[in-house]
Amino acid sequence: MGSFDKEIERRRTFAIISHPDAGKTTLTEKFLLYGGQINLAGSVKGKATARHAVSDWMEIEKERGISVTSSVLQFDYDGYCINILDTPGHQDFSEDTYRTLMAADSAVMVIDGAKGVEPQTRKLFKVCGMRGIPIFTFINKMDRDANDTFDLLDEIEKELGIATCPVNWPIGSGKNFKGVYSRFEKAVYTYEDTKKGTKEGETTVISIDDKDAVLKLIGDDAYSKLNDEIELLDGASADFDIEEVRKGKLTPVFFGSALTNFGVEVFLQNFLKMATTPLPRVSLGEEINPLSDEFSAFVFKIQANMNKAHRDRIAFMRICSGKFEADKEVKHVQGNKVMRLSQPQQIMADERKILSEAYAGDIIGVFDPGVFSIGDTVCAPKANITYEGIPTFAPEHFARVRQIDTMKRKQFIKGVSQIAQEGAIQIFQELNSGMEEIIVGVVGVLQFDVLKYRLENEYNVEIRLEPLPYEYIRWIDNKDIDVTKLTGTSDMKKVTDLKGRPLLLFVNSWSIQMTLDRNKGLMLSEFAKN
Repeated sequence: MGSFDKEIERRRTFAIISHPDAGKTTLTEKFLLYGGQINLAGSVKGKATARHAVSDWMEIEKERGISVTSSVLQFDYDGYCINILDTPGHQDFSEDTYRTLMAADSAVMVIDGAKGVEPQTRKLFKVCGMRGIPIFTFINKMDRDANDTFDLLDEIEKELGIATCPVNWPIGSGKNFKGVYSRFEKAVYTYEDTKKGTKEGETTVISIDDKDAVLKLIGDDAYSKLNDEIELLDGASADFDIEEVRKGKLTPVFFGSALTNFGVEVFLQNFLKMATTPLPRVSLGEEINPLSDEFSAFVFKIQANMNKAHRDRIAFMRICSGKFEADKEVKHVQGNKVMRLSQPQQIMADERKILSEAYAGDIIGVFDPGVFSIGDTVCAPKANITYEGIPTFAPEHFARVRQIDTMKRKQFIKGVSQIAQEGAIQIFQELNSGMEEIIVGVVGVLQFDVLKYRLENEYNVEIRLEPLPYEYIRWIDNKDIDVTKLTGTSDMKKVTDLKGRPLLLFVNSWSIQMTLDRNKGLMLSEFAKN
């Protein structure tokens, strides 16, 4: 195997998904600790003096102690090159979260042991299911009182429709948390509260066959309960099957405590062995091999104004095949022109490092002079590659936007349009009203705050948002249709999106079927077809 193939084979690109407060940011930081990227984990929440987590950079995030935008973190560990796509875990997350999953090859799902599967996890899981990507589960916060372990597994299977295979098994929780039993190694890893934010702390590993030593550490009750549970588990749980894991049908489950750093490294080591090398992506109905010599990538995210000193837009690309070299020309397929990618960089939170090369599986950011859109393909000039577009996800909250100072119309239109191009919001217009009546749709309500904040800070425009009652959106698939003649329901609104495609907004879900019944041949869909 040449060094080019080796570079690609050692890459692991994954997203971390979780509900707010399940401990995702803490887990990410512990990974970075092992990769030698940071020496001391910073606390995300807490006192004003506490350091902010490495992966949060936007002012609004620092104020709220949450991740709003998805950062990309790269580090080396144990011969692997790891790309973590950190997704917002807040319940007010955005479409950005969904799109980030399009750039990952697998997902790590973090679940709070006391809360189990929560609504947000379900939504993200749906997107993973849509792509059939492998999912690895880390059940966190075992140092606090947790739900019954069998109940937790049962809930994952029922709620998410995926089989579970525990790789290790917790011995107690909260004050009685003694450690985990490793099923493959048939050994007990004992829990000690390590120094927070460091890699220190001794974990003793004892073979389950060394009964005296195990009894001494965990006591009679925990020992007999563990034996009963292992017996039950061996009879009831799905067998470990790496093929099923890679199809996204079986999730390996690990237990631990990210805060006290217990079980994190064991999880990371196992995950790296089980996770896939960069996966092929589909172009024009064909799979493109990541090991192909021809460079190709697609844009999955655009982020404006990351640098306060000067306005800029960064297009984030997932490299799908070959090797990127900064001095080589590439073809921007949708723009039909050959260009050099300007200022290629890897971004570690708010620190950037200019790159000269990167490989399939890597994520790079390039300066965008306003030519890229989400879903665009770039490839070697002679290659014939066009990746399938990224679906537009249906917003769930809507508001009418009014500017307070009508003299700033130009800045207002520019700001709203640019933020929409990044995909943080979607803009709709009342039928035949042009840009007079602007309705904004978002996946999570926090995006309204972000829109307001950014228009004020970056475009010097103040706005007022009037919430609208619509909750359901449907794109019209019929090509030749006079939307003005559609017979709808009283709670329906006709609008167009930024690309001029007609849509319908509804307050009630039952109105959708009623509208279909009243307009024979009408075809509606939840996603915009690219």
